[in-house]
Amino acid sequence: MQKDKTIHVDLFVPCHIDQFWPETGFNMKRLLELAGCEVHYNTEQTCCGQPAFNAGFWDDAKEVGEKLIGEQIAGHYMVAASSGCVSMVRSSYNTLFENTSVHNPSKNLQKIFFDFAEFWVDVLHNPPLQATFNTRVALLDNCKGMRDCKIFDQPRKLLGQVEGLEIVEMKDYDTCCGFGGIFAVKFEPLSVALAEEKLKHVMDTGAEFLVCTDGGCLMHLDSYIKKNNLHVKAIHIVDLLVKGLK
Repeated sequence: MQKDKTIHVDLFVPCHIDQFWPETGFNMKRLLELAGCEVHYNTEQTCCGQPAFNAGFWDDAKEVGEKLIGEQIAGHYMVAASSGCVSMVRSSYNTLFENTSVHNPSKNLQKIFFDFAEFWVDVLHNPPLQATFNTRVALLDNCKGMRDCKIFDQPRKLLGQVEGLEIVEMKDYDTCCGFGGIFAVKFEPLSVALAEEKLKHVMDTGAEFLVCTDGGCLMHLDSYIKKNNLHVKAIHIVDLLVKGLK
């Protein structure tokens, strides 16, 4: 009997996406199905544990993380709409679960847990998208995704498929936007100043859209844009791709 070659994907919809941009989760499902994947979603899913981990509540982070580790299904990938969550699983789970009873399952989850753009390019090998969007975009790289998971070229390769789309690189692309999870709460003035600086660089490019791969960065910068009536729109990479579908 021939083995089933269907690529099974379990969606991981981060907390901020679920609360503020639920359509991003639906759009991610739509794109993955267009690529031929069979997409599943666990309605009991909660969080990767990153907020508790960053706040220093490691016991709480462990509890949430163990739940996520236990939800992986053999033969399935898990794909997230947030490169920050991928960083949490790939990097911080080493701190939480090294030499524990879930050491091996944690290591296995790290192998199957991907950011959307990373999965599309590195696992699916960048299947073609019939998409057109005549606009200029600046791409925001999530700090932890870029440094911990080497997520940099993949979003650019994916966006490069969109006909009419011009990608412009901003000055100091590798500096933080000021979100940093709990950092934005504890150090609000500094967080706002970093957002202001980042968006100045975005505006200097003349981009119409600021494309984000992480929901936290998107939430942070979108709120600053709206409060200050800036002439740029922050959008998740998944939502921009769906806007351009033919």
